Amino acid sequence: MFESRFIGKEPVKRPQCPFCGQLVEAPKELSTRKPGEMPMGSCSCGAVYACDETGHNLGSAMIEALVFGCDMDWDLAWGLEPEEDYLQEIVENYDLISHLIIPSGSYEGRRIGGALYFIRLHRDIQEVASEGVRQRLAGAVPVSSDSSTRHGRKKTLSKREVETLVRDYEIRPIEDAAGKDKKMIRYLQRILYSGDPQLRQRAAESLGRVCAVIGQRDPGIISKLLQGLFYSIVDTAAFSPGAFEAIGEIIAHRPDLFGGYAPQLYQFLADPTRKASAIQALGRIALSSPKILRKHTLHFFAFLDDPDPEVRGYTAWLMGNLGAHEARKDVEALMGESHEIEMYWDGFIEKKSVGLVASEAAAKL
Repeated sequence: MFESRFIGKEPVKRPQCPFCGQLVEAPKELSTRKPGEMPMGSCSCGAVYACDETGHNLGSAMIEALVFGCDMDWDLAWGLEPEEDYLQEIVENYDLISHLIIPSGSYEGRRIGGALYFIRLHRDIQEVASEGVRQRLAGAVPVSSDSSTRHGRKKTLSKREVETLVRDYEIRPIEDAAGKDKKMIRYLQRILYSGDPQLRQRAAESLGRVCAVIGQRDPGIISKLLQGLFYSIVDTAAFSPGAFEAIGEIIAHRPDLFGGYAPQLYQFLADPTRKASAIQALGRIALSSPKILRKHTLHFFAFLDDPDPEVRGYTAWLMGNLGAHEARKDVEALMGESHEIEMYWDGFIEKKSVGLVASEAAAKL
């Protein structure tokens, strides 16, 4: 059924899809790839896979495979839940050069430690994205020996390089570096103290994505980071201006791992100086995983009538992200408001009236 041979007692075989057992083709480089992105492939059963040639960047491989399976739709990918919306499996001891599984970990004088990270989306999601995935693979090319895909991950980033990338809103290289260098967390934390609100927001988003990569293999370090961020809010002497944004992004990017921390934001809803920021963080979490907060919807109703326009606006946004249809009339009551609030999206802060935010939220309800 598949090609196999032996080195000593260890079988060497061609890789198979862990979901259907069929042989899979060697992953290829996408024509749209950026430097450092992993080679991709797909199985006829609908599963897609990313190739981590070193085996040390499985968090990145999971994210790249998931996003690729969603036809590069990041918003769709971050809204999916493991087991409920997709299955994941790892095929280890993969050698990209020979396209073989090498259980012994050594082949032709080379150390073999690569992996193929498989994601199979549930059928209804596949139907939405499968055509785009096929088209992307149709234009893909074999991985060359001098490919930047293979060599781009060996270089880590300095503190200054990370800050420059955040300023330029180039997050992917930081995610790539995080696969082998946890210092990316510390570098991004520093930027959370910036006096530039947009830079802080970009740093928070970058930190959320980096924590998704690192948290896949070491969730403990991310849990400690979250605990430290919460402590910094309570301890005003250590308060980081970007702490709320970072908490929201970290939980939103991996709600399956860190969703249990979301209720800790509720303690700040009684503090007038922290309320708006806490609701904004909750709104970000609700955008990717509304079910974490949905059962507490009734507790947010009072904030739609808060004296602070920021609180009213962010609460309307939160209700829209939660799909709280029972709040529709209360949200619509804000549609005539002209007070402006700051909203962050796709790397930029823009000012929107509370009325416009309420209108967009009501459209979701």
